[in-house]
Amino acid sequence: MKNTRFHILLPVVAFLFAFLGCSTLDEDILDESLTGTGQAEVVSGSLAPVYGMLRQVWLHTVNFGLQEVASDEGILPYRGGTDWFDGGKFISVHQHLMTPSNGLVGDTWTFITLTLSRAVLAEESLRLEVDNGNVSAQDPLYEMVAMKAYLNMIALDNWGLIFKKTSSDNLSVILRGQEAISHIESELLSVVDLISNNKGPGRLNKDAVKALLARLYLNAAVYRDPYGTPNFATADMDKVIRYTSEIIGGKSSLSAEYFDLFSDDNHTNPEVIFSLDQRGVLETEHSRWAYWPISGDLIPRPEFPNTRGTDAVAVTPDFFKTWVDAYGSVDPAVADARFFKRNTIIPANLQNLTGVNPTNDANHYYTVAATEFEIDRGILRNIIWGPRKDGGGKILTGDDGKVRIYPVINKRSSGANIRYVDHTLKVDFTNEGSLHNAGYRFSKYQFSHTAPNCCSYSSVDIVLVRLGEIYLMSAEAKLRKGDNAGALADINALRTSRNARPAQTPAALTAINMDILFRETGFELYWEGFRRNYQIRFGKYEDSWTEKTDTDVFKRLFPIPQKAIDGSSSEPGFLVQNQGY
Repeated sequence: MKNTRFHILLPVVAFLFAFLGCSTLDEDILDESLTGTGQAEVVSGSLAPVYGMLRQVWLHTVNFGLQEVASDEGILPYRGGTDWFDGGKFISVHQHLMTPSNGLVGDTWTFITLTLSRAVLAEESLRLEVDNGNVSAQDPLYEMVAMKAYLNMIALDNWGLIFKKTSSDNLSVILRGQEAISHIESELLSVVDLISNNKGPGRLNKDAVKALLARLYLNAAVYRDPYGTPNFATADMDKVIRYTSEIIGGKSSLSAEYFDLFSDDNHTNPEVIFSLDQRGVLETEHSRWAYWPISGDLIPRPEFPNTRGTDAVAVTPDFFKTWVDAYGSVDPAVADARFFKRNTIIPANLQNLTGVNPTNDANHYYTVAATEFEIDRGILRNIIWGPRKDGGGKILTGDDGKVRIYPVINKRSSGANIRYVDHTLKVDFTNEGSLHNAGYRFSKYQFSHTAPNCCSYSSVDIVLVRLGEIYLMSAEAKLRKGDNAGALADINALRTSRNARPAQTPAALTAINMDILFRETGFELYWEGFRRNYQIRFGKYEDSWTEKTDTDVFKRLFPIPQKAIDGSSSEPGFLVQNQGY
């Protein structure tokens, strides 16, 4: 496709403000080490808007939600005919019937391109600082080069294009296919040997750049020919193996407790390579990956009575079936520590709910200190337990002053037949399948002990790159080269590392093939926004699953938002709609 150039006379942020109609430009985020005075303040002022806006990219209703509901992992019905319709944007994306006016796609485009524009401005500012002798700006400059590549790779994955821009007043070029790959590669290679690795995961570092290179080479076959059958070149797989091997042999290590990766203190977890630094400093830190799927009747943090879930995305029966198929007659909660961790320890004398219901269960509870209560983690099924409020909205406590823990009452969809929240396997777009309790739920991220409500002050970093993914990429590259033994060794190293709860440590596999490897990627990376990417690369995105039967290969890419095409209409050909829309 012919390159299209567009001369921007205004600063990039101003251009995209007009182009995309985005009005949220507040720069209120502090990240790791982004404070100081003098020269340090200049560096902080350059980086902070970029890392701050990256958090918006990964909101539940932006790129994270887009990846989840487009895949066979998550589904979001019109809950009870009252919640989460939002113009049908989640339903149409899940069915692969989205149009260029889809709000979920449009918001994702907006925040990715806006963050990219901020990265360009930051790079420009930092390069000037370096030229003026500010040595403290050199490594942050490398970060912004890598950040541009990272954001462009997300854009390439979503829409099959990138924006090549090196300064705010030069020509912007839209690239696709191999040209896009080569540009991202050149950006990453220009900094990979220079950027520091001696910084926390809240900032892009050397291992993160190596991980991005491995991702790029692993997906290159898809990016070259997004609608065809990928041809995974040996040279690309060799590069994946090179960079993943360097990371695996470096400073990172796998977490024995899988769910520690997604808990309050995960900022210091040695498996996390790159994350959105939260740690509860500002209101913009969010618990949305935690609160989005869980029941709106569940109070996850009784010390903060306003905390709640929202009954949104559920686990598709198809994704749950992958666990069942893998473990057969053994419950996956028993077989695999990644599937479930029980935190609400219900006394034996309370476990049988025969004859017990919300009208007669006043004394059917146990107590726990408010700050010690934790909801179960992993995939939640059936009746859940949690705190309960009295008629005045006060958390019920026992004589010992501790919080009473009951079966949670379903207030959202019980109607006159009051009952408990009982998460069912069935979830779809029917009336029954859309009830608030329908569907198993993701509870992978801890609901933070610093989050006083549904959304803000979370101290749980949002994990974007971690060592578990590196092992999976290494295994895939080896398997695509025919090295089954090497791939199996990588997968077994990953599986058996989750041994903090020995009885649930996943057993080593005896064999590996592409289907088993794909299954393993789902077990390891669920609810982290990877599933759509992996489905496309493994040739499974045109399959059918709950409420999705579309087989159009053109839906591998999302439509370019119509508002973006309309906004660039004064420059004919600047944005050309993707095929199939």
